[in-house]
Amino acid sequence: MKILIVGGGGREHALAWKCAASHRVQQVFVAPGNAGTATEPKVSNIPIAADDTDALLKFAIDQDIDLTIIGPEGPLVAGIADRFLAAKRRCFGPSRDAARLEGSKAFTKEFLNRYGIPTASFANFTAANFDESYLRAQRLPLVIKADGLAAGKGVVICETHDSAVTTARAMLAGSFGAAGSTIVVEEFLPGEEVSFIVVASDQQVVAMATSQDHKRRDDGDKGPNTGGMGAYSPAPIVTPQLHQRIMREVIEPTLKGLRDDGNPYLGFLYAGLMIAPDGTPNVVEFNCRFGDPEAQPILMRLQSDLVDLCEAALDGTLNRTDVRWDPRAALGVVMAAGGYPDAYRKGDPISGLEAAAALPGKVFHAGTLREGSHIVTAGGRVLCAVGLGDSVSAAQLQAYNLVHAIHWNLVQYRLDIGYRAIKR
Repeated sequence: MKILIVGGGGREHALAWKCAASHRVQQVFVAPGNAGTATEPKVSNIPIAADDTDALLKFAIDQDIDLTIIGPEGPLVAGIADRFLAAKRRCFGPSRDAARLEGSKAFTKEFLNRYGIPTASFANFTAANFDESYLRAQRLPLVIKADGLAAGKGVVICETHDSAVTTARAMLAGSFGAAGSTIVVEEFLPGEEVSFIVVASDQQVVAMATSQDHKRRDDGDKGPNTGGMGAYSPAPIVTPQLHQRIMREVIEPTLKGLRDDGNPYLGFLYAGLMIAPDGTPNVVEFNCRFGDPEAQPILMRLQSDLVDLCEAALDGTLNRTDVRWDPRAALGVVMAAGGYPDAYRKGDPISGLEAAAALPGKVFHAGTLREGSHIVTAGGRVLCAVGLGDSVSAAQLQAYNLVHAIHWNLVQYRLDIGYRAIKR
């Protein structure tokens, strides 16, 4: 088989690495890939941008690609899966209409309300109908979200009414571009956040291993929101009882609602959940793809063939699929460029990658580029160092051994990834 992975981040490196491990796969192409995917056995980078659907489809046809897996949300929200389906090319990812679950937070909140799926109370506004008095009447803190895609950074938690009004007006005025032309004003939910990711094929569904992300940039969950500074799997808070409740109250009614709306879902579905003190799994967000950095530790634990799993979804045979997991914990630490998540440096040479490759664990690349004999930084999140261990503490130790072997100018990373699980 020949596989095409669309995207160039850490998630796509992990997907390519896992697909290449399949005995059925001869070649994996990654478009556009990064410096890490270029070094994997059986993997080649293709200089096609992830959002260039015409070129990607032409490449898939010309190369007779057997399966295309879409990594990032942008192409999915734009309808790449529909284009591949129309051309009779096998593509793993939801349709444009189903991907609205990530493409529009306002759409998703209304969908959740309509189907009785637990979530925070909310109101949607545009510049034309913005109501400052509504914000000032709400209990603090208050969550302001840009409606559209904002690379995981379009969410601001406001501690005062003045900051909530200022944030809302800035979004509506274009601080997040078109993503903020509509905003969601949402009740703040206390609790612990978990990432619950499934493979879905209409009403058939297989849950991936549980995980927990760290969104804030700084230790102790301080600082600005990011696309994710690290993750670990499994998430101890998700007991077997809570797992069943999430499937019953969130995943199954979501898939049924999508089908009832005429938009059956195919692909990875990511539910970001806030587990309330009473155990209620409230939906914070949906993503229409594998999480990043959750994909890296989860795929490190996956013992089953990922290609088989994706094909079972396409063939409608997920309900006959058995997924096997490494019983050990996996933990990934994101190493980011100086300045991230705001303006960040690029082009800094990275040292220590060869030393890290000799250690246990795995370093997945994200924002990297090869320039001559050097690998340099080329994005905000640059690497994700993943360790495995019999406990989260042991996985954490292995991951940070990798981190400490690698360096570039103004590298930044958190020192406490996995702290909740270790405390628990």
